Amino acid sequence: STSLRDPLIIAYASIGFGLLLWYADVKGKRLRQINSINLRDAIIIGLAQALALIPGTSRSGITMTAALMLGLERSSAARFSFLMAVPIILAAGGYESLKLIQSNASVDMANFIITALLSAISAFLAIHLFMKFVEKIGMLPFVVYRVLLGIVLVVMFI
Repeated sequence: STSLRDPLIIAYASIGFGLLLWYADVKGKRLRQINSINLRDAIIIGLAQALALIPGTSRSGITMTAALMLGLERSSAARFSFLMAVPIILAAGGYESLKLIQSNASVDMANFIITALLSAISAFLAIHLFMKFVEKIGMLPFVVYRVLLGIVLVVMFI
């Protein structure tokens, strides 16, 4: 199949980029903190993020992989990866909110605002816990998950 949505492409990307994350986690020097990121680093990590256009590639996973390869410590790699997502998430949320407001649908604004606020709080809490987890345990659980997912897809679709 020539489609990038082919389950085998997703499987191989999941396995390949999972193994690349493991390599970066093991071989990365982890000497640098987030405040040491320069323009060159940001461009490299941003270009790596473009690989997430390949189905089966995790946007946060590939940006953390690039950051680890550039020598960032785990928590700094995770923090920068999540910070890179903030503008896109805000833009998408703003766009969808604008569409909702402009539609003829009846919107309970109080519930809408409470839901958005609770979503933001839970996202920040999840990111905080993720960074603590990654700093202590490393990327291996995520590597195992991606490789196993890829293997299951290969078995299912071959």
